[in-house]
Amino acid sequence: MLSVAGSLRTSVLQLPVRGVCSATFNRKSSAPGHTCTAPPSAGCPAVCCHMLPVRTLSAVRGLSNVGTLSGAGTLSGVGTLSGVGTLSGVGTLSGVRRLSGVGRLSGVGRLSGVGRLSGVGRLSGVGRLSGVGTLSGVRRLSGGGHDDSAGAAGWYSSLSDSAPVHLSEHFLVSVQQMSGLPWWLSIVVATLSVRTLITLPLAAYQMVIISKVEALQAEISELAKRLRYEVSVRARERGWTEKECRFQFKKNLRRIVSQLYVRDNCHPFKASVLVWVQLPLWISFSLALRNLSLDQSALHSDLAAGGALWFSDLTSPDSTWILPVCLGLINLLIVEVFSLQRVNPSRLQKTVTNFIRAFSVLMIPIAATVPSSMALYWFTSSLVGFSHNLFLRSPTIHKILKLRSHRSDSPYRDLLSAFITKYCR
Repeated sequence: MLSVAGSLRTSVLQLPVRGVCSATFNRKSSAPGHTCTAPPSAGCPAVCCHMLPVRTLSAVRGLSNVGTLSGAGTLSGVGTLSGVGTLSGVGTLSGVRRLSGVGRLSGVGRLSGVGRLSGVGRLSGVGRLSGVGTLSGVRRLSGGGHDDSAGAAGWYSSLSDSAPVHLSEHFLVSVQQMSGLPWWLSIVVATLSVRTLITLPLAAYQMVIISKVEALQAEISELAKRLRYEVSVRARERGWTEKECRFQFKKNLRRIVSQLYVRDNCHPFKASVLVWVQLPLWISFSLALRNLSLDQSALHSDLAAGGALWFSDLTSPDSTWILPVCLGLINLLIVEVFSLQRVNPSRLQKTVTNFIRAFSVLMIPIAATVPSSMALYWFTSSLVGFSHNLFLRSPTIHKILKLRSHRSDSPYRDLLSAFITKYCR
């Protein structure tokens, strides 16, 4: 057994090394290097140094508090590698159970077999990233030359670090701090506020646009009849073929419909504004809650103790599946309510409805794998959206909005009877 209790001098610095099972240290002299070995039974305690110019480092139980570790051809079999300021120029980094607290990890040819990679400020220039059990707390991931998962992680990391997500985080934290409510109730209040102040007015605006478009259908049908007659007269005068007649009819009908939309300020695209606002909001708040639920978040402990009932820990998934199942049921209920509005749906509408049904069912296992804070937000958002939909069906709201198309005077009774007729008989 070789005892290295003293120090090994190089031209770089005086390096204290303890318990390294197999290490080859580069010198700036012409010597090929020095190898220190110890029997595997001797055990390998942690190494603590400021700068470690190593060609091969293996079978080390712990390597920590190293300022710079560079130029190592192979670094493998290390139990824990942590507290390294810069880790670069390593040909192969493998067999590390945990790699954490590294300020910058770059120039690694291959990174594989790492149980957990966390707390890395920047991960760049990695030729291949594979076999990583958990990748978390990496602020920037770039330069992955081979593995597709690295590119996906970089895209997701950029989205999680975007300005809308940070703004959503700030809003959620401000609501909780100003109200003093527990975190689960703060999430509910924040969701209700955003859906009521932003998406509810847009939903009402959508109803106004759709009502105007529906009111124009009778006028469009009458104009289409007159246009078809005029095109047939012009076709006899100029000798148009049937194909030319159809082209002229469609071209002029599109022009007339566009003029009607401009006249009544009701282009159908305006009805989609709700989707273009609601979807980014949903994504931003979801990622914001995920960021707040991470181990690296300063509010992680608050969220872990901020739940209620069966979801007491908002940072972990709901193991009972109650929230995910409730989310799936409320989404399916929303889909069925919308489907009951269509008397004679087209084939495309049926296909879209079936797709949304399938997606609502798929959301159940997805919600069971995310933190409970996200599942609670999704369920609350769907529930508030469903209540808003019922609220906007009120005849009083229709009078306030001055909707042009005819609506039922008893919408809730009609909806209940249609639901019973379709599913209970």
